[in-house]
Parts: sequence; structure tokens; C-alpha cells
Amino acid sequence: MSVVLEVSSIRLAFEGVVAVDDVSFSVEQGELFAVIGPNGAGKTSIFNVLSGVYRPQQGTVLFEGQSLVGMRPHRIAGLGLARTFQNIELFSNLTVVENLMLGRHNHMRYGALSAFVWAGGARREELANRSAVEDVIDFLELEQWRRFPVGLLPYGVQKRVELGRALAMEPRLLLLDEPVAGMNVEETEDMARFILDIREELGIPMVMVEHDMGLVMDLADRVMVMDFGKPIRTGTPQEVQEDPDVIRAYLGEQHRTAGGVS
Repeated sequence: MSVVLEVSSIRLAFEGVVAVDDVSFSVEQGELFAVIGPNGAGKTSIFNVLSGVYRPQQGTVLFEGQSLVGMRPHRIAGLGLARTFQNIELFSNLTVVENLMLGRHNHMRYGALSAFVWAGGARREELANRSAVEDVIDFLELEQWRRFPVGLLPYGVQKRVELGRALAMEPRLLLLDEPVAGMNVEETEDMARFILDIREELGIPMVMVEHDMGLVMDLADRVMVMDFGKPIRTGTPQEVQEDPDVIRAYLGEQHRTAGGVS
């Protein structure tokens, strides 16, 4: 498999406080790579480096061979790297369709005048973007809510719309920041099914930060465990669960057992 994302020796500190310390990993085409760790381990800081929110003091980040370090977030998004957020970042007064259309902004080339007259290339482009959004609605089973303002929708559906907006960008790499945070069991199972469909049907590689260990161990191909900004283990879910250092990081020395991480 080809490597889509290669992160090498990144370090990120804020006024002497080290958030990410010498982190390296790679993500291959079609892979679901998970990053886990206790609160404050540096997981979200890694995502902020990948998406251009933070610039690391050292290290490299290559996406499809192109360096992302120092690149503005909108340019990184334009390269095909899309992100969801732990805290829902939708426009609550806009409908599902309108929120998903916002994910098509990188594919819109016409200007204000062309949009105003609604003719020619602008009309064709708008129809093509709306068709792409309808495909996302079908894929995530959002049809019954398509014309509802998202602020009126159940929390689990809002998280699905957040995922849909990222998919509307037609990403080549998808960053999932705690996709099931705050969900009940049924909503979590639905989201897990859609994540599997993204990998198996769309073939989009993913990097996922998540606290739900059951979800991570069921879905991920490989897992990197973080603690105090440092990676302490990278491997398959089975390898990670059985690692003594991982068990200590999550449960403490007194809970070290051969059973792995619960």
C-alpha cells in the first residue's frame, strides 16, 4: 500500500509546556489509524498540527508527498484533508442540505455575478455540487432530515451531518475527532457502521481520535497510544491491548493484568 500521510518527529510546545513530543507515524491508503490516550495526552494537538491550526516547532508532516508544515488550514483542506470536530461546528439555523453544501466550497469556482444571473457554468456547477450533496445524504441516510434546520435535530444526527459535511469535500484523508463523543449506544453503533462504510465502500483513509475503546478496537487497523505528549505504543489493536505500558497509562500500576485495556 502507498503511504498517504507521513508524520516524522513533530514537537509542539506552548510557552515551555510540551503538548506533542517526538511523535512519528504514517497512514496508508485505505487504512483506519486511531490515536488514543488519556485526557491531555496530546491527541487533539496532533490533529491541530495536521490541519494547520498549529505549527510544530520541529518535525515534518507530508500529505501525499507535500509538506503541510506552515500551510494555512484552508489550503490544507483544498489538498483533500477534511476534519470533523469533537464539538459540533455546524450552522444550527441552516438546513442539513445547506450545511452539507458548505462542504463543497473547494469545488465552487463561479463568482458572485455568475451566481446572481444563475446561468451557464454557474448553473451547471451548482447542480453538480447539489448532486454530490445528495449522494452524501443517501450514503449517511439523512433523507428524512434534509430540510430541517440542524439545530432542531437529535444530537446523534447532528454528528452525522458533521461527518457528511467532511465527506462532501471529497477528501483524500479524513480526520475524525471523537466521532461518537456524547452518543448513546444506538447512535454509536450507527456511526461505527458509517465509518466502516467509508473505509470499505469509499476507500478513504482515516485518522481517528476516540475515547471509546470498544469502537477503536473493533474498527482500527492500527492504534497509536499517547501519554503526556509521547507515543508509548503503536501496533494492532491486539498488540496495544496487551502492552503493559498502555495498561499502566490507562489504569495505573495496580490494575496491570494480562487481560489488556478494558
